[in-house]
Amino acid sequence: MNAISNFEFKRSTWQTAVMLTLGFWLSASVVLDWVIMPTLYVSGMMNEASFTTAGYAIFWNFNRLELLSAGVVLTAVLAMGKAKSNWRVSSIFLSCLLLTAALLDTYFLTPQMCAIGSNLSFFADAGTVPETMSLLHGSYFLLEVLKLVAGGMLLKWCWREA
Repeated sequence: MNAISNFEFKRSTWQTAVMLTLGFWLSASVVLDWVIMPTLYVSGMMNEASFTTAGYAIFWNFNRLELLSAGVVLTAVLAMGKAKSNWRVSSIFLSCLLLTAALLDTYFLTPQMCAIGSNLSFFADAGTVPETMSLLHGSYFLLEVLKLVAGGMLLKWCWREA
């Protein structure tokens, strides 16, 4: 019986942590940015007065999860780089890029979009979207695409390192 099931994985714990974390992070990112938010937009929730508050609450929590995920990925990549002599230096760069994208989303873009979207004047027209908001949305989605590409490359490298 032992001869039949002697197959074992050659992956380290850090490699498994990177793959699981990136899988969770990237799939949650795709669901939030490409399914939930467009659905809310199409359903007309962006015209509601409470949309900015609800959006900020959703992204506040998700951005903290992104920071935690980026920290786990960077730590695991650094640990694997220390343990393996043939580990790619570009993987450290990509994981730092992922952390930078998460930091920019959390501490710059999301608060700015919330501040611009908040209607603090009772007399202002709520139907107009400032031009700055389009620029912030564009840079947010550019960071999302960058995050998906960098995370996908890291995931592919970890999968092949078995």
